[in-house]
Amino acid sequence: MLSVTTTRRARQGMVREWRLHALSVFSLAVAFVCLGAALLVVTNLVAAQDRWAHAGRASVYLKDGASQDDVDALRAALLRVPGVTGARYVSSGDARVEFGREIDGRDALAGLPADAFPASIELDVAPDMPDTDLHDVVAKMRLLPAVDDVETYQSWTERLARLVRGGVAASALLAVVVLAAVLAVVGSTMRLVLQRRRTEVEVLKLVGATDAFVKKPFVVEGSLQGALGAVGAVALLGLLFLMVRGRLDSELAALVGVEPSFLPWPVMGGMVVLGAILGAAASLASLRRLVAV
Repeated sequence: MLSVTTTRRARQGMVREWRLHALSVFSLAVAFVCLGAALLVVTNLVAAQDRWAHAGRASVYLKDGASQDDVDALRAALLRVPGVTGARYVSSGDARVEFGREIDGRDALAGLPADAFPASIELDVAPDMPDTDLHDVVAKMRLLPAVDDVETYQSWTERLARLVRGGVAASALLAVVVLAAVLAVVGSTMRLVLQRRRTEVEVLKLVGATDAFVKKPFVVEGSLQGALGAVGAVALLGLLFLMVRGRLDSELAALVGVEPSFLPWPVMGGMVVLGAILGAAASLASLRRLVAV
């Protein structure tokens, strides 16, 4: 627990050296912005991956020569498959109309003939259907003479999974960079502060103050520097996120399947706690020779 005296001395020290502390907080905020941006990208990639991993649908594309009897028989067979909750037939004309509605007639592709759009059976799949069962069903459907291809959107999930792994690796690397930046910036700042307060420290030592009593305010100041740097980074990221989301095309979000989201509260709190811990550790490391001051 911090005593009132320690807190007051730390506050007075930060007010007295506010320019130096402000520069340190700004430098730390820049480092935490890089880490927060990487975490923000990973957060949205994970959300998109979860969305496509549980898309709850599959598309069975039919060959051009498939008859209506073949379509009806296939739909009936698919509806009997465990985990399939619906099977809707979409003709070439219906696919053409749906595509034109989605792009609102603003693309040159909207003028394509109906024959350019394959007929399909859109399956509604239960989200809890095991992947192995779905793969078995897809493998069997591809062998049917009326089926041209089957799309389960698994390729999207695999691509997003690779992106998530890359984002996590980049975040880990940036975390190491932030660690080094905090240790360097806070350590340098606290050594400068210590030099400016050399007289104060010498007086405290002469009147019998313990090392812990002298060190505590400096540790608190370093911890506050780290925490404030993380808070500033989160605030800046939030502002940039709002600006970007306001300009993001809604059709792009609909295509991806998820709305962009900001960092979860536990992640933001973790960044602040990490900054405080690293700032305190950097202060302790820079004050290891305080006894000799």
